[in-house]
Amino acid sequence: MSVPEVQRYHTLIDEAALPASELSAFLDRIRDARVTFGERVSCHYFRPQMLTPAQYEQIRRVVRHIWSALEKLAPVIAGRDDLQDRLGLTPRERELAAIDPGYRRVSPMARFDSFLVDDRLSFVELNAECPAGPAYTEVLAGVFLDWPVMRSFQQDFEVRPFETRRRLRETLLATWAEWGGKGKPVIAIVDWSDVPTYSEFELCKEYFTSEGLETHIADPRDLTYDGERLRTKDGVAIDLVYRRVLTNEFLEKFDEVQPMLEAYRERKVCVINPFRSKYLHKKAIFALLTAEDLQHLFTSGEQEAIRAHIPWSRILTDDRTEHDGTTIDLVPWSKANRERLVLKPNDEYGGKGIHIGWTMDQAAWDLAVDEAVDQDYLVQQAVEVAYMDFPTWTGEGLTFQRQLVDLDPYVFEGEVEGILTRLSASALANVTAGAGIVPTFVVSPRS
Repeated sequence: MSVPEVQRYHTLIDEAALPASELSAFLDRIRDARVTFGERVSCHYFRPQMLTPAQYEQIRRVVRHIWSALEKLAPVIAGRDDLQDRLGLTPRERELAAIDPGYRRVSPMARFDSFLVDDRLSFVELNAECPAGPAYTEVLAGVFLDWPVMRSFQQDFEVRPFETRRRLRETLLATWAEWGGKGKPVIAIVDWSDVPTYSEFELCKEYFTSEGLETHIADPRDLTYDGERLRTKDGVAIDLVYRRVLTNEFLEKFDEVQPMLEAYRERKVCVINPFRSKYLHKKAIFALLTAEDLQHLFTSGEQEAIRAHIPWSRILTDDRTEHDGTTIDLVPWSKANRERLVLKPNDEYGGKGIHIGWTMDQAAWDLAVDEAVDQDYLVQQAVEVAYMDFPTWTGEGLTFQRQLVDLDPYVFEGEVEGILTRLSASALANVTAGAGIVPTFVVSPRS
């Protein structure tokens, strides 16, 4: 990361000697800005993440290669049942994925999870369905930019924030136009009404409305469909669904969400992201990207990016597979390589069910492997993770604490715009599991 810039920022904090009342007031401003996860303020740190222009360009360059490979892989998955088997798609997921959404991209917007250590960039997951956080990160950046320490910092450094909501809006409208939509659509942000990220829907709604787009927030269970229009419970006709409800949760309440599904199936509403984004959202997509028998689909540049930035991954089954050109028995090999492996549920979020080999003793790891076999789990090669010191609120004052730093670039129509940075004192950097977030800026010295 930007070490000289970080050191200068920390010096400014030390020199400011801010009282606890001012630090607490800063967190209150974050709460007032609605950067919250349920009732919890999502940020209790006092420094943003800082990237150099070269680091940000590296992230953008690598993502272009990986995303290009994914967009080649997706239609192949759609036409091959064996690859859908290897992804772990359920029959109902396949049924939803088979519906033509009316536009080309499988995932118009997405978010990678990654670690950047010096210039080593490693992706560990992909959220290709309904990535959260684009409004949170932009609004949080605004709070930071108005903080006195940050204003002092900008006397010596150029600080560039990201316009993630603008790119989100542009992506929605470009996809709407490709779908065949005319004029300005009426947008519904659709997810359950009790999710802890509801405040972000409000931030998106306010932004869309300020841009002249009528926007509503709707629970999918409250939508109705008369064969021509999908409507909110207040009778408002919807043109475009900005889908934030996850497919697996949608399917859990399948009987209650039929109006939205039927309108989507009959192409009476444009839904973004489409349900076929599940092809890329399963964690096992990394198993396909790194599979030897599929490398012929990719260019040499894409293959190189995959080798350098995507960790070897496999669905955990009692079978043989390839690793570094050698055929292995996956289960005994996984047990023998505990310290360099992670076990993950193939389709879960919030850090649920993850087993990190190097944090466990051998007996506990062996048991986890045995229980995960044929239970739709992924075994993944560990990557080097990033740690940095961040000034952190302790409840009474400020202390510098070492945090795991998870760097998550947003991808809109194949291009990066903005990054969600998550921090955690534990080995899991997930907001649902208790992690926090900070804004990310591209920082360079003033000439």
